[in-house]
Amino acid sequence: MKQIRITEIFDIKYGHSLELNRLRQVPSGINYVSRTSSNNGISAIVALIQGMEPMPAGTITVSLGGSVLETFLQPQPYYTGYHIYCLTSKIELSTEEKLFYCVCINANKYRYNYGRQANRTLKNLMLPDKMEIPDWVYKSNIHCFDNAKEPFLKKSQLPLDMSKWKWYQLQELFDIKKGKRLTKANMTIGDIPFIGSIDSNNGYRQLIGHEPIHEKNTITVNYNGSVAEAFYQPEPFCASDDVNVLYPKFNMNQYIALFFVTLIKMEKYRFNYGRKWHVERMKESKIKVPVKNNNKPDYKYMENYIKSLPFSKEI
Repeated sequence: MKQIRITEIFDIKYGHSLELNRLRQVPSGINYVSRTSSNNGISAIVALIQGMEPMPAGTITVSLGGSVLETFLQPQPYYTGYHIYCLTSKIELSTEEKLFYCVCINANKYRYNYGRQANRTLKNLMLPDKMEIPDWVYKSNIHCFDNAKEPFLKKSQLPLDMSKWKWYQLQELFDIKKGKRLTKANMTIGDIPFIGSIDSNNGYRQLIGHEPIHEKNTITVNYNGSVAEAFYQPEPFCASDDVNVLYPKFNMNQYIALFFVTLIKMEKYRFNYGRKWHVERMKESKIKVPVKNNNKPDYKYMENYIKSLPFSKEI
């Protein structure tokens, strides 16, 4: 594969080097890009600064320190914090091609750490020539999430008035079952989710070749490890013995489940590695839930509340 120096593709210059604490944050304004690895590098929205032009949309930001070599294509005008390079293409590049180069730059981050920054060496980075960009880049659908932020229901977010909610024991709402121990030595490769006591990836630790022991449309809650992390499980699965599985005693869907997931995770502060949330303790634990006039859980309200939130259309 033919490679060329990054400076043959992009003009590279420092950003604005602004301090966020000296800027006025506003609900709607100019994106402020910092050395963070999340949210496309955007850490705040700030007011327009008189006499200072934002960097134009369609340019690329590269973090030189902190989260070194985190690289993002900026779809809107922006200001930057310290140690941010801004890349403007010298040649005509489509959005797909710019995103490809973002990935290529980011793939070099293993060369750096918090003790070695990229401000002196980025200009020597080698990238694939434009003619070497693979075909799959042009076949990618970069617009598939354009409307992802839309709510399921086209109306304002429903109000939350917890003063009218009622306490329920978890065992009144769910049958609670314990996961089953399965060692790595006994695991085989397959396509069944194995849920462990972790705090990310919906609890999925890996895919295994065992028959599922728990049903879909349930909620998993860690009683050990990352205690009280809760996840909705849409497919049949296996779970470790550090995980409890909540089977609803009511007609539950993914929206109602996500409402309960949030309520359950709010109880996390009660537990730690020294105090486990074992099955018997979980059965007697209480959560406060919305109720109807007859003091029965208002499942329809829970469903509609989740459906009124941004991104709920994609659930």
